[in-house]
Amino acid sequence: MVNEAIAKLADYAEHAGLIAAYERTWAINTILDVLKLDSYTEPEHTWDPAGLELAPVLEELLDDAHARGVLAENSEVSRDLFDTEIMGRLTPRPAQVIEMFQTLCARDPKAATDWYYTFSQDTNYIRRDRIAKDMQWKALTEYGELDITINLSKPEKDPKAIAAARDLPASNYPRCQLCLENEGYAGRVNHPARQNHRVVPITINGSPWFLQYSPYVYYNEHCICFNRKHTPMKIDRACFGKLLDFVRQFPHYFVGSNADLPIVGGSILAHDHFQGGRYTFAMEKAPVEMPFAFPGFEDVEAGIVKWPMSVIRISADNPDRLIELADRILGKWRAYTDEAAVIFAETDGVPHNTITPIARRRGEKYELDLVLRNNLTTEQYPLGLYHPHDELHHIKKENIGLIEVMGLAVLPARLKEELAAGGQDGGGGGAGQRTGPPGGPADRQARRLGGVLRPQLYDYGGERPGNRPEGNRPGFRPSAGARRGLQADGRGQRSLSPLPEHHLMEEPVRPAVQRRLFIQVPKGPAGFPG
Repeated sequence: MVNEAIAKLADYAEHAGLIAAYERTWAINTILDVLKLDSYTEPEHTWDPAGLELAPVLEELLDDAHARGVLAENSEVSRDLFDTEIMGRLTPRPAQVIEMFQTLCARDPKAATDWYYTFSQDTNYIRRDRIAKDMQWKALTEYGELDITINLSKPEKDPKAIAAARDLPASNYPRCQLCLENEGYAGRVNHPARQNHRVVPITINGSPWFLQYSPYVYYNEHCICFNRKHTPMKIDRACFGKLLDFVRQFPHYFVGSNADLPIVGGSILAHDHFQGGRYTFAMEKAPVEMPFAFPGFEDVEAGIVKWPMSVIRISADNPDRLIELADRILGKWRAYTDEAAVIFAETDGVPHNTITPIARRRGEKYELDLVLRNNLTTEQYPLGLYHPHDELHHIKKENIGLIEVMGLAVLPARLKEELAAGGQDGGGGGAGQRTGPPGGPADRQARRLGGVLRPQLYDYGGERPGNRPEGNRPGFRPSAGARRGLQADGRGQRSLSPLPEHHLMEEPVRPAVQRRLFIQVPKGPAGFPG
């Protein structure tokens, strides 16, 4: 039986283009080496190589290895480490992958990413069988159809693996799961194996970066771009330039960055990276509900997006104009304070305001969505004033990062059983499929996610800013000089001066929705952003 599984794996690799026909003998021998077998008999071929599924073949090889003592632990972590070593032996070398990608990209960037995405699945770096189990559905809201997924493709840590990791010596190699040093790494119980992982180099805004796909694929062609250097996330002018240069080179993809502060940022703040892909989120479909013009940027279309977070959308034919305007908006927002609305630029020297930026192309135009974020914490809300509060932690407790901002709620695997207990179909839906009827328990949970995707800036207690009764305000400590900020004069020089009066604008047309607060463009020659 094991000979048949080995033959099937070699046939699969050849049909997928991982090996050439004349490499089949070599491939079988290298598989034997991993399995600690020293003999092989070619079986009768009774299968169609085009119809082979990889997961069952690997399962058979793993079961045999465990039965013979080659795979000592039969846990999911140990099996993942072992089958990744097997697939790593059949994965082409990095130079071969890079050459293919660059050859295709020179002709058609979409053809290059199409090939690379399929390749990343064929090597089992992206595990198709697990992705197919993910629960996915849409929830109709006044902001459009929000995507909900219970991601089951990321394995949960088992107790044995946790115990084994505790006894391992400390290691800082690779420094994080995004570093280039992951390519080809054998892994360990507390770090995934990546022998079948290949990255491709790209240059964005003149700096060396790499492109890869997420192994967990939260949406179609979920890609990750990461800096060659292990350097912290930073939202700045250069960041806007990199995002827009990426969509110049790959116009069929969007790309965005998590914010660079804790709570409102992603799970990996220590390594500068972006996330993108080929998927249209509800946020992209959301219209501009209040257009306006920035003085001095009349060639840039701008406005506030109808979305449950505070989003400024700007678009133009010239990406350099977007970079200039986005940089000015960022500078103003970082310095913006409104005590009445409990918005503080900093407390005790700790900054709170930042932006989650998303770049895309609409035809020939370049577009940036700038999502205003604030990570203020209080004694009452130590995990974040503008973060999901305790009553929603049974749904999700983690950061509201880039993906959630755009309208996709990625929920923990434990909710599958909880939804099933509530009467929801617990089966996997696969990509783009519902896993329960409209109005079922899953949809009721989805509607509660309105709290998870709650406005970043809003009026607590339903009172108008400035009229909130004393004692009904969340506990906070205002900082000295809180209402000061940097302005740029006509020559672009910056000086410390009082900010112009910014007003808070309530949304009057949807009284059932919790009020959202936006920065209104001030009147007068000074303009915004200055």
